[in-house]
Amino acid sequence: MTAPEAPTPLLVPLLVLASSSPRRAELLARLGLVPHRVASPDIDETPLPREVPRAYALRLAEEKARAVDRAPGEVVLAGDTTVALGRRILAKAESEADVAAMVSQLSGRRHCCISAVATIDATGQLRSRVSETIVAFKPLSAEEIATYVASGEGLGKAGGYAIQGRAEALVRFISGSHSGVMGLPLFETRALLRASGLPLG
Repeated sequence: MTAPEAPTPLLVPLLVLASSSPRRAELLARLGLVPHRVASPDIDETPLPREVPRAYALRLAEEKARAVDRAPGEVVLAGDTTVALGRRILAKAESEADVAAMVSQLSGRRHCCISAVATIDATGQLRSRVSETIVAFKPLSAEEIATYVASGEGLGKAGGYAIQGRAEALVRFISGSHSGVMGLPLFETRALLRASGLPLG
């Protein structure tokens, strides 16, 4: 029995994706959607003093949605994915040293991937939802960490890894939304877009 084909992406004239992430565009296509345009929001992503990871991810998603110019009739979609180790926020890895440090901290431990989504509909109403996923890495050897760092795929990623790449083979347990860990939880995204008036079945 062959697997069902993914829906053919359709151009939705009113949808604006407030993200330059190719992963989010790819995930959006799984809902059969191609945005009318893509805009990169420019915001300060520095955590506020004593800000907890869930509140941080939600605030960033909502700020990204607000930061994009919206023409009449457009619906803006924005998201943010944050990796949390307890109450500690693991930001995007900016160097190989960051990747090595973060992956070492995650080795053999559970952590939480918090993926927030926000929309602003054609009337200007803001809606948002949050997905939380528990991920556990296997205990990693120094060689495994060095090999992963050398792959380069952890650069620019929250927590220093990309679950859609080589890191997936290092994950021994996941509970929650796989698409959320990738950067756009599809269940929550679909619900928000429908509530914002987009024609989703």
